Amino acid sequence: MARSLRSITAFVYPFRALAKQVPPEQRNAASTLGAALIYRAFFRAVLVRLDAERAHRLASRAMELLLTTPGLARALEFILRPRKALAVSTMGLRLRTPLGVAAGVDKNATWFRGLEALGFGFVEVGTVTAQPQPGNPGPRVTRLPRDRALLNAMGFPNEGATAVAERLSGRGSETVIGVNIGKTKVVELDDAVADYRASARLLARHADYIVLNVSSPNTPGLTQMQSLDRLESLIEGVRAVTSELSPSVPLLVKIGPDLENEEIERIAELALSLELDGIVATNTTTRLDAAAASADLIERLPHRGGVSGAPLKARSLEVLELLNARLQGRIALIAVGGIETPDDAWQRILAGASLLQAYTAFVYQGPLWPHRMNRGIAKRLRESPWETLDEAIGKGL
Repeated sequence: MARSLRSITAFVYPFRALAKQVPPEQRNAASTLGAALIYRAFFRAVLVRLDAERAHRLASRAMELLLTTPGLARALEFILRPRKALAVSTMGLRLRTPLGVAAGVDKNATWFRGLEALGFGFVEVGTVTAQPQPGNPGPRVTRLPRDRALLNAMGFPNEGATAVAERLSGRGSETVIGVNIGKTKVVELDDAVADYRASARLLARHADYIVLNVSSPNTPGLTQMQSLDRLESLIEGVRAVTSELSPSVPLLVKIGPDLENEEIERIAELALSLELDGIVATNTTTRLDAAAASADLIERLPHRGGVSGAPLKARSLEVLELLNARLQGRIALIAVGGIETPDDAWQRILAGASLLQAYTAFVYQGPLWPHRMNRGIAKRLRESPWETLDEAIGKGL
């Protein structure tokens, strides 16, 4: 560890000297780039030596501790907040940027305030289940750096809907919060609707939107919930609860990338017929050959699971385009999977995404990544024919 810290220090000092030579008007961009390079060095020298879940927990706890310092969250927001031009409106919500955090980063709603301070426009907490559960045995998350990917076999570890609802009820924050809910592992598939309804009953009042996760490959049988009959029953069952408790809360489903194109189109038609508010596309893929550069590493692992990150980029975009071609902007689409650069984000917006979500790129590129992404998206908007992001959504067709 001491050697790793010395290597990082050796990297930082030359950069500081070079930074003094940069013209003042360029220092903001240059310092952001430098911070990115420093984080990359830190990631390679230190973080890769830690278990992926342990590194995740350390990051969340560090952010929680930092935000106990009076005024720090506001100071971070002032420095990193996105430009007003990035504001978007969808599902009755107004967000300061379309870039948000995918489910899986803040599983128990413990550090959404810090994520917002880094420049994200919204946070989707969870996946939350009706009953607390530990998830699958570890190790269950593996970095695949040669593919800029993660292999995740978590199995929805979380403190349960009651604990998360209590935490969100006292949040005292303007952060836009989506809540992703899934099936408790011990619940039989035939009883899944009642299980989702139990979560919704506790969480609907505290969420800005609700996502039904029916596509994680790490809960046995869950992906069967994407069949039209089961999905229709689930949507109608949960909506009966949310309509009673919080009539205005938008309801979405999260689908996987491994569905056939015809299945995706049928889900789009179902979403229209049931007047669903949106679709999140996509979850992780079980097609492990997508991470071809890491095949030897995957072969040695005791777990499998789903691949996220760069290997999902092409398929997630394809699914988004299929949905948008069928839906024509009539419901919201949230794009997730392989979004790493401002160009990726801009491409998804033009392909019909109202909002964007990230997880893996945030892990690999560090805490200033959302700030760099927001700057890049704003630049592409300025160079486009449109005045606002709302106008640009779906124009790639």
